[in-house]
This record gives sequence, structure tokens and C-alpha cells, in this order.
Amino acid sequence: AINPQPDDLMVEIGPGLGALTQPLLKKLNHLHVVEIDRDIITWMQSFYDLSKLTIHNSDALKFNFAELAKLSPDHKIRVTGNLPYNISTPILFHLLDNVNSIIDMHFMLQKEVVERMVAPAGSSDFSRLSVMMQARYDLEQVLDVPPEAFDPQPKVNSAVVRMIPRQDFDLSDTQWSALEKIVAAAFSQRRKMLRTN
Repeated sequence: AINPQPDDLMVEIGPGLGALTQPLLKKLNHLHVVEIDRDIITWMQSFYDLSKLTIHNSDALKFNFAELAKLSPDHKIRVTGNLPYNISTPILFHLLDNVNSIIDMHFMLQKEVVERMVAPAGSSDFSRLSVMMQARYDLEQVLDVPPEAFDPQPKVNSAVVRMIPRQDFDLSDTQWSALEKIVAAAFSQRRKMLRTN
């Protein structure tokens, strides 16, 4: 689904023990990874050829993806990762702040999160996440991943989502900020009528 090209400026969030990192390095001239765990970083430094890998010891929720994109001729990056399920939604919202520097993103997430991201209006899964992600990205659920694909097996199903920034997005920063506030208020109490919220 990712189909990396050798010269892509790609960043992987949370590489862990390299299930995705290793196949990416076989295709790319260079890979950037964002990892907060110092023990994993120490292992990576001893395991990988660091001429092909740049390790950013950082919290993905604070990392400046737009700044990294400046290393690319077109100031654009591709982002991927098996996102930690407990902070996947905050990471997705943080990446919204960097969307103008992104070509595409491919993430493995908890399946119910992906289903909320791609949910059509009016469905029971439709949420603040659905509105904000669909406003900025064309989204596609590309793959379901069952628990038995992991060792140890998680208690949840996973899915891979492709996110491509929408070319027809034309809101100003002020309009986008207003939309964020309106949508947050609209979904603050799910069982109330919109006019009440």
C-alpha cells in the first residue's frame, strides 16, 4: 500500500523493533524515524546502518514534521507507522497542523478508530474524528489486520488507513479554526441535539 520510492523523504512514527522499518530500508535510500523510547533507540543504533537511518529521539506529539519536510526538495514528506493505539487520535490531530508538508500517510491503527475516520455522515461511527479527518484528507481503509498477525496477540482488531491531503481544501486558517471549535462543540455531548450543544 505504501509503495516507497528510493528518494522519498519518509518518516516512520514509533518504529519499535523494526517490523516496518526493515522492509522500508530495503526500498529507501534513507529513512527518518521518530522514537521516544531510549532503550529502543540504543538497540536501533547497534542494529542498523546509521548512514541510511536518522533517529529522532522525540515525542511524536511534539515533533515538527514540517521542519523535517524542509530537507526535501519539494518540502514534502511521507509518513507511516504502526501508531500506539492509546495516543493514535492525538497524533492524528497533531499531524493536521503539518498537513501542508505531507504527501500521504499510511498508518496501522485500532480498527474501530479507522472505522470512525472513514465513517459516512449519519452512521453510528460518525464523530468529531470523522469530520476533521475527512475535511483535510481523502481516506481509504486499505487492509484489515487480525490479532493473530501479531505476537503477542492484542485484544483488538487493527486496520491500515491511507490518508492523502485533499487538493480541494480551501478554508483559511481562521475558517479552519472556527470549524474545529464548532465540530468540537457539536460532538461534545453525543446524545443531545446539535442545537442544544
